[in-house]
Amino acid sequence: MSKRRLGRSELSIEPLVLGTNVVGWTADEATSFAVLDAFVAEGFTAIDTADVYSRWVPGNDSESEKIIGRWMKARGNRDKVLVLTKVGSDMGQGHNDLSGKWIEAAVEHSLKRLQTDYIDLYQAHWPDPKTPQDETLAAFDRLVEAGKVRFIGASNLDATQLGEALTISKVEGIARYQTLQNEYNLYTRQKFEGPVQDLCVKEDVSGIHYYGLASGFLTGKYRSAADASKSPRGGGVVGKYLNERGLKILAALDDVAARTGAGLAEIALAWVAAQPGVAAPIASATSVEQLAMLVRGARLTLSDADLKQLTDAGR
Repeated sequence: MSKRRLGRSELSIEPLVLGTNVVGWTADEATSFAVLDAFVAEGFTAIDTADVYSRWVPGNDSESEKIIGRWMKARGNRDKVLVLTKVGSDMGQGHNDLSGKWIEAAVEHSLKRLQTDYIDLYQAHWPDPKTPQDETLAAFDRLVEAGKVRFIGASNLDATQLGEALTISKVEGIARYQTLQNEYNLYTRQKFEGPVQDLCVKEDVSGIHYYGLASGFLTGKYRSAADASKSPRGGGVVGKYLNERGLKILAALDDVAARTGAGLAEIALAWVAAQPGVAAPIASATSVEQLAMLVRGARLTLSDADLKQLTDAGR
C-alpha cells in the first residue's frame, strides 16, 4: 500500500481518508474512538472532518471535531495522524462564508475543539460567491505563515473556480490549494471528470473525494424499490440511483466481485483510488466491521480490464 503525496505539499497519505461526518451523530463517542483506533492500527493516518459536522442534529454543536480532539488527547497521538478539517459552511450566520474575518475566527474555534495548535490541511468547504477568492486565499496564507495551518485545500469547486484560485496563489506568491474534495464515484462522475480532473492532473492538485459509495448504493444493498426500507436514507438512494445506469454499474461490480472475490464496496472504492488525479476516496464507518471493509478496498488493486469494465458501465 503505497503512500500518495497531496498536491505539492509535504503531506503523504495512504489511499483512504476516514470521513467523520458520522462522528457524534450515527456513531457515538465510544464507537467513534473504536473506529479511529482501528483506522490507525491498520496503518492509516488521514482523518477528515469539518466545523459544521454534525450541527444538523438537534443539540449537536460541532461534535465531530470535539470527539476527534478528545480521542487524540486520550491517545497522545497528534503527531501520528493528519487532521483535515473544513471551514466556510453556514454555522448559523445564514450563508456559506469564506471571508477573511470568518476564516481567521473559525480556525481558532476548530483548533480549540481539536485540542491542537495546528491543522494539517485546512479546506474551504463550499464556494462563497460573496467573497473574492483573493481575500479567502490571503486569509489562508496568513494562517499558514502563523503556523496554525500547514497546507490548504478546497471542496466543491468547478474548473473555473479552481483555475482562478491557483492563478491568484501563483501571481501573489501565497499558499495554494493542494487538494480538491468533490463528490466522485462510479455513478456521479461529472463533478470531477473532465475539465476539473484535467486541471488537477496538470497542476498537481490531489483529489480526495466524498460519497465514494454513492450513499451506500454501490455496496449492492439497494437493488429494488423494496430495498428503500433497509435504511433511513434508503428512499433517497433508491430514487436517485436505482435506474438503468445504476443497474448497469451494479452488474459490472458483480462481475468484478465474481472474478476477484472482493466485495462491491471494496471494488467501488478501489476504482476511485485508481483514477488519474485522485489521492484517495473519503469514506466513513459506524463500526469496526465497516472500517475493515474500507481497509480492504484501500488495499485492493484492480486489473486494467476490471477498471475499464467499471468505467464503461458508469458512462
